[in-house]
Amino acid sequence: MELTSPGDFAKERVQAIQDWSVMAWRSITNLFRRPRYFGDIVQQADTIGVGSVPIIALTGVSIGGSLALNTASSLQQFGVTSMTGQLVAISMVTEIGPILTALLVAGRNGSGIASELGSMKVTEQIDAMRALGTDPFKKLVTPRVISSVVMVFFLTIISDLCGLVGGWMISRTMLGLNTNQYWTSTYQNLTFGEVVRGLVKPVVFGFVIGTVGCYYGLNTKGGTRGVGLATTQAVVTSSILILVIDFFLTRLLLVFWPT
Repeated sequence: MELTSPGDFAKERVQAIQDWSVMAWRSITNLFRRPRYFGDIVQQADTIGVGSVPIIALTGVSIGGSLALNTASSLQQFGVTSMTGQLVAISMVTEIGPILTALLVAGRNGSGIASELGSMKVTEQIDAMRALGTDPFKKLVTPRVISSVVMVFFLTIISDLCGLVGGWMISRTMLGLNTNQYWTSTYQNLTFGEVVRGLVKPVVFGFVIGTVGCYYGLNTKGGTRGVGLATTQAVVTSSILILVIDFFLTRLLLVFWPT
């Protein structure tokens, strides 16, 4: 491992943040300039969204069932087992659903974006695109970022619904709760602010996943070994940013939409 001075390390980090910010801004402004490459957006949406549905649904059902089991064991001590649906709904919609979906997409698709663009970079395909007059940011980055934002949003909704279904299955079969009682407790106690917080977060997380994956892919160096390193860095950085941003985003959203 090559050692660098603290000053050089800090300069590299600042330069990386600057380059990422410029790329993220260009991915947004490219939406308003032709050509827009709708075909690439649809293709990336299919790869990110449809391909992730099985793992998102399975994980949502599993987490929802686990939440029901854990909350019910505590609620039984106070004789309010009927609130199981309410606690599962609040937990899934506001926190677990968005974070879980974002982390899964970062691991599955963020790494794929980085490796795909990294391979194109080391094989000089991106340089060939520039030589032919095609803007790599418009052709490669913008469709992936937009698709990540849109599909993480809808995948989070699927995860939330599957989590509620998983909680209902456990509540009905193992806890003896009435179906009507569970679902009534679920939707009547969800506030507007909680739903808004649960739907704003995946938009931000999707943008982070798409831009970080593209950044590391386009800055890949060192051949095939560099592609593997870029893939790992994209997943780790995306996951850390998702967890950190979640805290500050929750605090900010609570100011505008309190519970």
